[in-house]
Amino acid sequence: MNRLTRSLRATLLGMVVNTFFAAGKMAAGIFGHSHALMADAVESLADIFSSIVVWRALVVAEAPADEEHPYGHGKAEPIASVIVATMLLLAAVGIALNSIREILTPDRPGPQWFTLPVLVLVIFVKEGLYRFVAREAKSVDSTAVHADAWHHRSDAITSLAAAVGITISLIGGKGYEVADDVAAVVAAVIIAWNGWHLLRPSLNELMDAAPSTEVVDTIRRAAASIPGVQEVEKCMVRKTGHLYFVDMHVEVDPQMSVQQGHTIAHAVKDKVRETVPAVRDVLVHIEPGGHEKH
Repeated sequence: MNRLTRSLRATLLGMVVNTFFAAGKMAAGIFGHSHALMADAVESLADIFSSIVVWRALVVAEAPADEEHPYGHGKAEPIASVIVATMLLLAAVGIALNSIREILTPDRPGPQWFTLPVLVLVIFVKEGLYRFVAREAKSVDSTAVHADAWHHRSDAITSLAAAVGITISLIGGKGYEVADDVAAVVAAVIIAWNGWHLLRPSLNELMDAAPSTEVVDTIRRAAASIPGVQEVEKCMVRKTGHLYFVDMHVEVDPQMSVQQGHTIAHAVKDKVRETVPAVRDVLVHIEPGGHEKH
């Protein structure tokens, strides 16, 4: 199964589950007088939209390079991640404001007991879905799919918070109805933190931040292993979707011919791409060893 198929399968599964859960939680929240559960349903609706964004981004990212996009369309994935993370942050703000308003509303009915089984089911299913999608995201190295996975976990977190609040409200009885909304505020804070946690790496990728030191060092060692390469002077790596583009300067014997230098450059490129299959292209600049560097 190729990368795109696995990514789309994980995203589609999340869309189907979120559609059923959003409807179920909203109905249970309305009839069970649980604002935390209704807020949780809104978060599930946002999950559906975010999955659609991720779905489209994955398709665009796999499109081949063209005249207008010579480096391909891989940036569609971090763009989708930024959109999904921003939606998480906005959802957190909305949930918090609504819950605070309800906290300040006196004499309102408390949540009903039947809302708890709904939440327990959601917690187990959504945490399991998070683990599955997160594994797929790691396997295909997709920031967009990873963001979608965290949407599932944030749903599990809000459901857990709602379950705690409803339990306290049911046990405490009169005067403890507010626990339901306090739990929603706590969940909103957790969702906001997750949104920021997802937003930072996506923005870094859009800004062409360097990947991990491990990736760069592996590329350097591969280039340095080619006979004729005296030193790898510079190695700049940037990530586009799940692929890497490398620009490097390597030092060679200043007395060798242009043809020899050209041959070494091609050998370096082939070796790097063989060692790190995610490298899409390598631009090698030949420098004279022992001479002033430009």
